[in-house]
Amino acid sequence: MKHRRFGLIGYPIAHSLSPALFKAGYDGRYPYELIETEDFEEAYKLFLEGYDGINVTAPFKELAFGKADILSEECKVIKAANLLVKTPEGIKAFNSDFLGVRLWLEEIIGELSGNMTGSNRIPPTSCRPHPATMNETHFSPSVYPGGQLKTLVVGLGGAGKAAAAAAWSTGCRLTLMNRDMAKAEDMAAHLDKVGRGNRDRIEVRPLEDFLTCFDEADIIIYNLPVRLPVLDALTKNHPEISDISESSRCKTRHLLEANYRNPSFDTDLMNVMESIFPGLRYTDGTTWLLLQAVTGYELFTGEKPDLSRMSAQI
Repeated sequence: MKHRRFGLIGYPIAHSLSPALFKAGYDGRYPYELIETEDFEEAYKLFLEGYDGINVTAPFKELAFGKADILSEECKVIKAANLLVKTPEGIKAFNSDFLGVRLWLEEIIGELSGNMTGSNRIPPTSCRPHPATMNETHFSPSVYPGGQLKTLVVGLGGAGKAAAAAAWSTGCRLTLMNRDMAKAEDMAAHLDKVGRGNRDRIEVRPLEDFLTCFDEADIIIYNLPVRLPVLDALTKNHPEISDISESSRCKTRHLLEANYRNPSFDTDLMNVMESIFPGLRYTDGTTWLLLQAVTGYELFTGEKPDLSRMSAQI
């Protein structure tokens, strides 16, 4: 029986937690290696010659998308792939950023819809692995509990586009915010085209409107690599705070941040945010990291990895 082999391609990736997470998830039963090179074609050739599946990180996600023979539904929408798997039919591409955020959103929407309860700081182990059967179409018209909820997506790089697509696939009303407004408008038009045709359920707002949009949102997904200046201003009694009603400040809202290495919402800022918005519940980037790993690794192997052991590596 052929010994299966997996890996990660990207540059630079020497700091990656993926090998430790994969080893923990499967108790070391499968090898997982870093394929670090600035040349995508070289990395892809190594994948074809010796690996059953690979994760793909920056700057190669769009190039990986272009190599696939078969595209999952989420890849067709996002036009980027971070996971390639060999199948009898050819190379299939997935986007586990989408799958991980979608899993998180399903849990949060369940809570906000009254089906679950949560705590102020959500531990990674509270999130459940997602089935690896991702053949259903996520973007066809459907009735979903997220329909009455509003999600703000801040930053539309690779992870941000995946988050926006995940939120749109749950039926949430969507606000897109990006430094490049034209990019946000393009993403809104694209989601409208592939989704429900409800363009009035997507709005585009400038970064300057962050506090107003934050106040209006039930769910916030923050994908920027740096902290917006307005967040620092919160510690200095920003004047817009006085315009937010007490009931709005206290409502339950969830914030997911993509950056786990150098988060904008560090302990000091979260203490300030929670004093202003006592209903705020924060999920840090390690949960996103774990959920995209769990969904991706299951797609690699067909086996559920051990999330508890993986969580211990963070």
